[in-house]
Amino acid sequence: MADTLTIRTPGIATVQDLGRVGRSRYGLPANGAVDQHSARVANVLCGNDEHAPLLEITALDFACVPSADILVAVTGAPADVTVAGVPHPQWEPVPVRAGETLRVTGIRHGLRVYLAVLGSFEAARLQGSCAPDTILGFGPPLREGDELALRASCPPVDHPYSRIPLFRLNAPVPPFPTTVPTTWTIDVTDGPDRAEFGDTGRRLFDAPFTVSPQSNHIGLRLHGSTVPRRVTQGELLSRGVPIGAVEVPAGDELLVLHRGRGVTAGYPVLAVVTATGLSALGQVRPGQTVRFRHRTLDQAVTAHRTQRSAVAALRTRVRTAFDSLRIRAPLGG
Repeated sequence: MADTLTIRTPGIATVQDLGRVGRSRYGLPANGAVDQHSARVANVLCGNDEHAPLLEITALDFACVPSADILVAVTGAPADVTVAGVPHPQWEPVPVRAGETLRVTGIRHGLRVYLAVLGSFEAARLQGSCAPDTILGFGPPLREGDELALRASCPPVDHPYSRIPLFRLNAPVPPFPTTVPTTWTIDVTDGPDRAEFGDTGRRLFDAPFTVSPQSNHIGLRLHGSTVPRRVTQGELLSRGVPIGAVEVPAGDELLVLHRGRGVTAGYPVLAVVTATGLSALGQVRPGQTVRFRHRTLDQAVTAHRTQRSAVAALRTRVRTAFDSLRIRAPLGG
């Protein structure tokens, strides 16, 4: 019988990966982890391939119990992580013995937490990805009592005397705003329709926008006191739109498309959120505010490369640490 991870308190948790890469040509949304950076780091900390299935936990408390000794990593928004009642750090590998309860509670500042397990676990796939698709009804949220089949176990990893953590891997932790009210800075580049907004396009950067409760993984609705307005006339045909498109419909709000977005739309696109900005945007809670910051394409590419280089360097440190402790892991690319 396969070892399992049993869900005790599901909260709002789903099995995710990095999404359906290259399927937009067939009309399928990418979906996948909304905070891609945190998801990548969680898997790398467990020695997994970046695309391996993991859990995305949104807003509410979560608990699970493994039937075998495992190694986990919890990343994403700040939260309280305990194993059998003992606090443990985020953004580092954490051992969990068979039968112990792993809890993630008090998610704060951000919205989503990611939980990876060494070796990952079995998950159903659609078009090469286990990411849920709400339109097709694939990949429903986890429920109490659900069991995920583990692909690997891990011998107990613990300091024999002082019980201090064995890992100090210096994972690239992104900043989470702690001010009240919470304001996020989100980087964007010019969109394909920037010229159609004339001088009003500057309004995107002049004042903050508040995230509406109607926001989700498909897109965020943002309200502001001064919304950019299209100054040209004529109809826009529906066309392909990228993840991160900042659309300006008629009215007093902006739409920012995220990973669950449909692949075509007909609103003018004023700006596009950068790759690093998209991960940050995946942590923004309803009621929090967003300030957009303009970046050139070169600046956006440089920031993305810097973030990915930090993850690659972390993978090397994990490989070295695991080798020294004789931990067998996939250590994917």
